[in-house]
Amino acid sequence: MSILSYPTWQEQQTSWHEFIKGSFGGNWTPPMISPETPTFMSLPYVTEPEELKGADAVIIGAPYVASESPKYAGVDREEWLAAPQRVRQQSVRYQSGYIQEFDLDVFEHIKAVDYGDAEIPPEVLNNQSPENILRAQHAVEEKVGHALDAGAVPVVIGQNSPCGSYAIAKPIAERTSGAVGCVSLDTHWDVQPLDHLTNDPRIAGSASWKHKMYEWHDNMSPRNLVEIGERGLLERKDIVRSYLQQGARFISTWEVRTSLGIEGLVNELDQAYQGTDAVYAHFDMDVMGGAGPAPGDILGEAAEPIALTDYEVIRIAHEIGKRGLNGLSFICIPPGSALVYRVVVYVIMYMLAGLAIRNTAAGQ
Repeated sequence: MSILSYPTWQEQQTSWHEFIKGSFGGNWTPPMISPETPTFMSLPYVTEPEELKGADAVIIGAPYVASESPKYAGVDREEWLAAPQRVRQQSVRYQSGYIQEFDLDVFEHIKAVDYGDAEIPPEVLNNQSPENILRAQHAVEEKVGHALDAGAVPVVIGQNSPCGSYAIAKPIAERTSGAVGCVSLDTHWDVQPLDHLTNDPRIAGSASWKHKMYEWHDNMSPRNLVEIGERGLLERKDIVRSYLQQGARFISTWEVRTSLGIEGLVNELDQAYQGTDAVYAHFDMDVMGGAGPAPGDILGEAAEPIALTDYEVIRIAHEIGKRGLNGLSFICIPPGSALVYRVVVYVIMYMLAGLAIRNTAAGQ
C-alpha cells in the first residue's frame, strides 16, 4: 500500500503563493505556531486560557496515535500524527472565512482562535502504558476545559482515542447538569467493553471509547446517540443490538443510499437534541472510506466500502452547526492527501457557518 506524496511546507508555500497571487493578486504571511505550522485559517494564536475570553470557537490539536509499532492500521504512524499540522497548513490557502454558497463571511459573525496543540507527553509514542495514555488524555482535557469554561466550542483535530474523542466528551459531560447528546460519524461503533491495546479498564481506547463514555457518565445515554456511517461485517451483533435496544438511532450508509437520503438523515439529527442540554459531535473521518476525494487505500486496514461522501460529511457538520453544539472532534483523518485535509477544513468552516446562521437568527 502506498501513501500519496505529501508536499513539504516550503513546496506548499511556493505553490499557493503562485496560485493565489496569479488568481487574486494577494500575498500574505499567516501567524505561525511553529516554523512549519501556521494557525488554522490564519486565526490569532493564543497560548493562555484568559486569551480565550469572548471566543466562539477554539481550535486545538491533539497529535496522538494509538500504536507503539511504526505503523497504525498499516500506515506509518508519522503520517497519522501529522494531521493537526497538515489540516492547518491546508487551511491557510484560504485567505478569508467567506463561503460563497451562503454569501457569508464566517469570521464576521464567529470569533475563533487557535489554541495550539495539547501538550501530549512525547514518551507516549513509544511507551503506551495506561499511565502515559491517561497523561496524554488529560493534556487534551485541560485545553478543552479551558475552551468550555470560556463559553467557546472546542474543535479538536486529533487522530486516535482517547485524545481525539473521550477527552472531549468527558469535560463536556462534567460541565453539563442535564443530558448530553452525541452525533457520531464512523465506520466502527467503538463500543467494545475493553481497550484492546492495553487491556486496562481505565482506558477509553480506539475501539472502546464510546462504551466508556456511556459507562462513566450518567448524563450520557444511547437514547440520545445518532450514530452515522457504520456498515458491513465488522461488528458483533449482540453489541449493536444492545445499543439499538437502548434507543440509539443508527443510520448506516446503506440506509442513506436506499431510502433515507441526505435530507432524511439531516432530520434524524434531532434525536441528539431532544431533552438534552448539550451535544457533542464526533467525526471519525474513516467514515469516508474511498468515497471522498482520495482513494480509500490511504486508510490502510481502516478502509471499508459503502462510505459516506465528502459532501455528506460536510453537510452533516453544517446542519449540526445550525442546531448548535458544545464540542467537535476528529480522529482517523485519512493520511497523506492534501485534498482530504481540506475536507476537514470544510467540515470545520461549514459547521461554523451553521453556527453563525444560528446566532444571527437568534439575534446574537
